[in-house]
Amino acid sequence: MTAQEMPRSAASREKLLRAAADELAETGELEVAAAARRAGMSTGLPYRYFGTRSGLLIAVLDAFYERLGEAAALREYEAATWSEREQQRIRDWVAFLYAEPLAPVVLGGLGGDAEVAGAHTRQLHALIDLGARNLARAQHAGEIPADRDPELLAAATLGGTNAVISVALTRSPRPAAQDIVAQLWAFVAGAVGLASSSS
Repeated sequence: MTAQEMPRSAASREKLLRAAADELAETGELEVAAAARRAGMSTGLPYRYFGTRSGLLIAVLDAFYERLGEAAALREYEAATWSEREQQRIRDWVAFLYAEPLAPVVLGGLGGDAEVAGAHTRQLHALIDLGARNLARAQHAGEIPADRDPELLAAATLGGTNAVISVALTRSPRPAAQDIVAQLWAFVAGAVGLASSSS
């Protein structure tokens, strides 16, 4: 592949990825041919870049979690206390998922084969690991009680957060984002054992 073909190849791959994400968000399904048509490309091109339907679905899933990381999960907050930082993270997490067209599909149970399920599980475990390290630092600093297992706590708060937002996204009308944030913070503060869940 020439240097000139490389950027064109990357642009085509990105266009297909966006088309696949749009198809999945709108229909709840991912048909490779439909994604190719939406991108204005030949039906065979997605297979060139992603190998299989599962490969395309995993790429869409990975891109979703990359955006979530940039929006909230991987962000470093400047607030003085763990409590203030995590309240901001929850606000950003909810704002991202409320605005993200793929959120209802991903949080509601993304379909796919064992390969896709494995990729989704890996993404969730990466978030749990990140959360566990965050909680362990807060415990070490004495900001939250040290009597809870940080990995189990991270799993519980991530699972609870995603379940709450998944339900909220299916309601019509959706609950106000600030109401979801307040309820999630009360849940997280209680789970980690903060004496006060004041904002």
